[in-house]
Amino acid sequence: MLRFVLAWLVCMLLAACSTVPVTGRSQLNLISSSEMNSMSAQQYDTFLKENTSSRNQQQTAMVKRVGARIQGAVEQYFESIGLQAYLQNYTWEFNVVEDEQVNAWCMAGGKVVVYTGILPVAKDDAGLAVIMGHEIAHAIAEHGNERMSHQLIAQMGGTALSTALQSKPEATKSLWMSVYGVGAQYGALLPYSRMQESEADQLGLVFMTLAGYDPNVAVDFWERMAAQKGGQAPPEFLSTHPSDATRIASIKKSIPSIIQEHQR
Repeated sequence: MLRFVLAWLVCMLLAACSTVPVTGRSQLNLISSSEMNSMSAQQYDTFLKENTSSRNQQQTAMVKRVGARIQGAVEQYFESIGLQAYLQNYTWEFNVVEDEQVNAWCMAGGKVVVYTGILPVAKDDAGLAVIMGHEIAHAIAEHGNERMSHQLIAQMGGTALSTALQSKPEATKSLWMSVYGVGAQYGALLPYSRMQESEADQLGLVFMTLAGYDPNVAVDFWERMAAQKGGQAPPEFLSTHPSDATRIASIKKSIPSIIQEHQR
């Protein structure tokens, strides 16, 4: 019986393997894109109803402007490499909520929220492009699906998302929101693994560069983000995220080749 269960589990995991676009990394995704996008739309709408949208027209316009610019660049790039179908079910949204948290996130399907608390750290359009490029990269790379898949295995024995929603709706929704870092103090440092964070850094740099922003701005932004934490970050080996120094060094190393390959 145990052999049968293990064999079934192996087959399920192999069938659930997919590939991250652009980077080519293999990942585990137990949930279909349609399920992810559907639940994103529901949870995103609920979040917006339960939180206060920014009344600052200038801030809202900036977020929508930068978001639309990155969206256009990503769509154009994916079309150029023959992956336009990958984004066909995206229904992009870019919104700003009144909250002092230094936070931002992007759910599956291009559902972006930027908190007003992170805008002073962004400073301008280019700084905001670092944030939004990074968050959109998490969605494009389906890191939410990947993390949710691992959590469904760890906490619910590999239960399908639809089944989990029926049997444990509140626990599943809570798990979903934690996967996307909703409510996390540092949204641009979401609860992803070091590998996923590094991948989002690299893809984010590509996306902002394709959109016509200077990727060198990312170095200054992450230095400002590091300063926000006041030196309270745990040692890297105790954290799921790369240390600030590691992240910044990696970004600096990547920028020249990204500029050479992708700058307009």
